[in-house]
Amino acid sequence: MTNTLFDALMGAHQGDTRPVLIRPDGTQISYDGLYRLSGRLANMLAAQGVEPGDRVAVQAGKSPEAMALYLATVRAGAVFLPLNPAYTPAEIAYFIGDAEPALVVCDPARAGQRDDFMPSGTRLLTLGADGGGSLTEAAKGHPEEHRPCARKGRDLAAILYTSGTTGRSKGAMLSHDNLLSNARVLVDEWRFTPDDVLLHALPIFHTHGLFVASNVVMLSGGAMIWLAKFDLDEVIRLLPRATAMMGVPTFYTRLLDRPDFDRDLVAGMRLFTSGSAPLLAETHRAFEERTGHRILERYGMTETSMSTSNPYEGDRRAGTVGLPLPGVELRITAGGKPVAAGEIGMIEVRGQNVFRGYWRMPEKTAEELTDDGWFTTGDLGQVDGDGYVTIVGRDKDLIISGGFNIYPKEVEEEIDRLPGVLESAVIGLPHPDLGEGVVAVVARRPGAHIEPEAILAGLEGRLARFKQPRQVLVVEALPRNAMGKVQKAALRAEHAGLFAG
Repeated sequence: MTNTLFDALMGAHQGDTRPVLIRPDGTQISYDGLYRLSGRLANMLAAQGVEPGDRVAVQAGKSPEAMALYLATVRAGAVFLPLNPAYTPAEIAYFIGDAEPALVVCDPARAGQRDDFMPSGTRLLTLGADGGGSLTEAAKGHPEEHRPCARKGRDLAAILYTSGTTGRSKGAMLSHDNLLSNARVLVDEWRFTPDDVLLHALPIFHTHGLFVASNVVMLSGGAMIWLAKFDLDEVIRLLPRATAMMGVPTFYTRLLDRPDFDRDLVAGMRLFTSGSAPLLAETHRAFEERTGHRILERYGMTETSMSTSNPYEGDRRAGTVGLPLPGVELRITAGGKPVAAGEIGMIEVRGQNVFRGYWRMPEKTAEELTDDGWFTTGDLGQVDGDGYVTIVGRDKDLIISGGFNIYPKEVEEEIDRLPGVLESAVIGLPHPDLGEGVVAVVARRPGAHIEPEAILAGLEGRLARFKQPRQVLVVEALPRNAMGKVQKAALRAEHAGLFAG
């Protein structure tokens, strides 16, 4: 029996001297070096009492050592639990209490907060963004040789907690098969080869950066330019050395703000992908005009990894997230029944990519994952006659005003076309007469001046009256989480009393 995920990602790379991680200064870590480091760390985990099936919680900065720890955890048969470094001790207390990890790894600066989030008996080690800390010190005395722990495809490889914008955060249980099947599909669909060099500027506490980007590159035998974070100057400097880049929409809007971001700079690139948040059609078109590249937008989530993608060869349609990936079934439902093409409804998906359920939440799992494998995503969408999927918005973001259903994305697209508008977020707020009133929160372009009245005037004749905002709030920027998603829950909380009285 093999270790399904580790053997696929690294099993063929023992002794492989080609680079897998390239630091910004040009120094490299080879596949063999990463293989050996993960072996030392896997032996260290065993010495710390970590057994197969145990959770290893990691709240640390992005470093080669952090990537090696992910591989070591899977190699040892344990379950990797990455946590956002921005989480507070109070937030960490919930995750640690819920997951009950055998080992917690945190930045050395957080070690003094142990009493705030560490249950008694749980081991604590540290790992800094520079790769230093008690974890790497503890690993130095262990051998590099380590026989990967046998794991089946259904065994858990990771638990990722959802953002928790409504209710408690849920731990999505991801198996070896979930992660490996998705990576294999993406390698084929996006044409990754050992010749690829991915500019990796994403965080690795999230599906996008940890599993989509890293697993795809390692499975294909390519290399990654390993940036600790998205640094615009560094991205501009390093793009000529890369062949591909995976990003969130904010990456691309910031690049477009740079006059030195042009066709010559990306002459060696073959692929830009975008996900984790909606990419404005305007950004898609502006990027193509500037560079000649059409960004490949795709759709996925923590529970499913990637479910759809615009084609590598073929029509990459702005405003859509493409077609279901091979092996993924997708349907649009209303009231639990499939709807006709073009109609809006709930997106449901089924396939080997779909997670095992929520950690210690059987009732919630039963609500969202049917016995025959269909997962209710919580996203509203529609499928056109060619099979392309368009995301309309989150089910919880649907506005019901005066008995009418209003899909925020439709309103946002009209607002985003108006002069001076950078982007908008449309939300529903409690209204004494209508139940919910439509409110547009509009971010202006740098240097632009926008009056709310001008926004309302610009929507006249373009939207039915019931869809038009009753209030327009102009702001400098919309609140976002670490992956670039607009935090509509925060906007609703901030402006909840707008229509009071």
